[in-house]
Amino acid sequence: MEKPKGKLISIGGAEDKGTDLEHGFLQRNRLNFFELGILKRIVDEVGGVDKRIEVITTASSIPDEVGANYVHAFGKIGCKNIGLLPIRNRQDVADVEYIERIKNCNGVMFSGGDQLRLSTVFGGTDIYQILHERLLAEERFVIAGTSAGAMAMSNTMIYQGKSDLAHLKGEVKITTGLAFVANVIIDSHFDTRGRFNRLAQAIASNPQCTGIGLGEDTGVIITEGNQMEVIGSGAVVIVDGKDIRHSNITDISEGAPISIEGLRVNILVKGNGYLLKERKFIEKVTEYISIK
Repeated sequence: MEKPKGKLISIGGAEDKGTDLEHGFLQRNRLNFFELGILKRIVDEVGGVDKRIEVITTASSIPDEVGANYVHAFGKIGCKNIGLLPIRNRQDVADVEYIERIKNCNGVMFSGGDQLRLSTVFGGTDIYQILHERLLAEERFVIAGTSAGAMAMSNTMIYQGKSDLAHLKGEVKITTGLAFVANVIIDSHFDTRGRFNRLAQAIASNPQCTGIGLGEDTGVIITEGNQMEVIGSGAVVIVDGKDIRHSNITDISEGAPISIEGLRVNILVKGNGYLLKERKFIEKVTEYISIK
């Protein structure tokens, strides 16, 4: 399989969108946004503040508000060439203007919200195909996403599952995502929403996949569809099902608790890396790149 030349940036979501010290206290934003340091890394990866980034707010139930916050946040770091694509349905996604804008931008950013909206609106469309082709062929092309926008990047996608019930068979719902990266399952808000059991059940059902649990204000940059670098202030939890020796998931009835033996867990922080195909932890990703 050909290695993608472009990069994916998946972010855990629900961060402060660059906190401001105003009137003597922190003004915090709760729009599933992310910290400005991660935002700047996205801009750096596309080639600088003059490059064109199209923001796609399809997943959000408040797209105008979220879109305005993106424009404001990008503006804080001097990036003014930002477009907003108000795609809400499959009629919108077929709009010739939007298709041309996707062909000519340097990167896209999928907002948070509901990842099922992303898979149902974009799946099989011209924009979907263009994004895949550009990710495969263009070194400076970046697809970024936060929260739902991150979760939809994988070929196998969690779209539903309450944390307090995720240890019970059938409580975690899975469908096909946008498949920008193969053989992974991505979950977001991983630490604050207690989603370990949710990702564990998904991996027990799909042990060929590697689970990527993204903490808030934390993300991963995926290069060549394989090499990950952790960015941000929190942790990324890798859930590896390759060495599972026992799972009762096929033998129990719906609603019964799941048993798993041999699930491997790695915890990564900023500067660490991971090779998805080799399932290998990298302590210092910069040193790995320099000797590669």
